[in-house]
Amino acid sequence: MSSWLVADSIFADGRLQTSVALDSASMSITAAPPASALRLPGTLLPGLTDAHVHAGLVDLGVVRAGGIAGVWDLGGDPDYLKRLPPSVRVVFAGQFLTAPGGYPSDRAWAPPNSCRAVRSASDGVAAVEEQVACGASLIKVTAHAGGPLLPAPVLEAIVGAARAHGLPVAAHAEGPGTVPAAVSAGVELLAHTPWTAAEDGGLLRSAADQGMRWISTLDIHGWGSETPAVGTAIDNLRRFLGYGGSVLYGTDLGNGPLVPGVNPREIRLLQRAGLTPADILAAMTPDAAVLPPCWIPGGLDLSPSAFADVMATARVVGPEVRPRG
Repeated sequence: MSSWLVADSIFADGRLQTSVALDSASMSITAAPPASALRLPGTLLPGLTDAHVHAGLVDLGVVRAGGIAGVWDLGGDPDYLKRLPPSVRVVFAGQFLTAPGGYPSDRAWAPPNSCRAVRSASDGVAAVEEQVACGASLIKVTAHAGGPLLPAPVLEAIVGAARAHGLPVAAHAEGPGTVPAAVSAGVELLAHTPWTAAEDGGLLRSAADQGMRWISTLDIHGWGSETPAVGTAIDNLRRFLGYGGSVLYGTDLGNGPLVPGVNPREIRLLQRAGLTPADILAAMTPDAAVLPPCWIPGGLDLSPSAFADVMATARVVGPEVRPRG
């Protein structure tokens, strides 16, 4: 079967292009496709990623059917994650690294073996080594106010050990002082847009300046309803982006009644934070080079009013898609 695909349009290099073809093996495009190219109506997109999922709590086959080609699992049992069928590409952090008795080890939803208590800086280094040995591609730490927290030297040791392996650290930061702690330790990712309070502008500037990225997860604060937390998160994200920060699309899938696939509610909330459709597609495609492309059968509409609903029709190009020869 040819790896070359031709569609009515292809979204590449930040814009819709016509009269070009996509090589799904290399994600390169050409204006002179081979005669063996297969044809699809609609629009081809780079492969879409949800950068915050808990794969042990969802059906990844349903997630793929909803248009998501790859996920980042941000906390789970690594032995379970390694055995997942390849319905979508899973990048995983392994266990939550947390203080003894800290979040989410105190939550009923946390699967067995999904948390690793860290008791010292040297133990933090050992915990990182354990996740690396299990195949982790990033590291997850928790900073949840109201319960035990990792001390600053321990958090810094975890970040340093992860960097020695070239791995970013994602932090669940919730409550007073937790976002500053993550920024001070040099954490590269926030697993959620901060939502409990308006963050200080100087802190947001520092986070942006050091290249921190936020994973959006805006819809978890209302699941389609307007709540104070939604407004706070959108305001924090808008100001962070204004300082030059960047955001990744992620939903925290597995946490409540979220759409198991491309979530149009999450997309609309990102638009409210000031992102254009092209910005949102960039936020949804960090792993496009290693994912199969996605496809909008009816064609991509980049108008702000239609974009979210059209994106919800995305499908992953795979054996279930039968292009015309």
